[in-house]
Amino acid sequence: ECWIEAEDFMEEPIKKYQRLYPGNEVRLKSAYIVKCTGCKKDENGNVTEVYAEYDPETRGGNTPDGRKVRGTIHWVDAENSVDAEVRLYDNLFTVPDPDAQEGSFLDYLNPKSLEVLTDCKAEKSLATAEAPKSFQFMRLGYFCVDNKDSSPEHLVFNRSVSLKDGFKKK
Repeated sequence: ECWIEAEDFMEEPIKKYQRLYPGNEVRLKSAYIVKCTGCKKDENGNVTEVYAEYDPETRGGNTPDGRKVRGTIHWVDAENSVDAEVRLYDNLFTVPDPDAQEGSFLDYLNPKSLEVLTDCKAEKSLATAEAPKSFQFMRLGYFCVDNKDSSPEHLVFNRSVSLKDGFKKK
């Protein structure tokens, strides 16, 4: 059992989506190739579980039969993970130069300049992480341990640099 990013699964994929969906195979980073067999939803229609079968012949992500697998997703072992709060910082303003615009610079504050994610899962090895340590969270960016709010009982990571995502929803 493992945790994956919600964005790594679509029940009905759009064109060029190379991640997990029913019937599709993806590579679990540094592990096995898995094939999605379905999902479970809550009473509101939100996906709560994704079901997949792994191919034991694909340890390390290689296919001995030569089949092509396009998507690779990262994951965290459910039994060896810790809870964390993750803070995603974005541009403070909605325009490059708010002083050059009409009105007050306050009119151009980005309401999404900080997104706080709770109940995130991280590798258990991060449980002892202390500031100023930083880490790359695959495909998401570089994160540093918060020097005021983080503790072994309540891990907090701040994104310092984001990475470009190759897939953009249209």
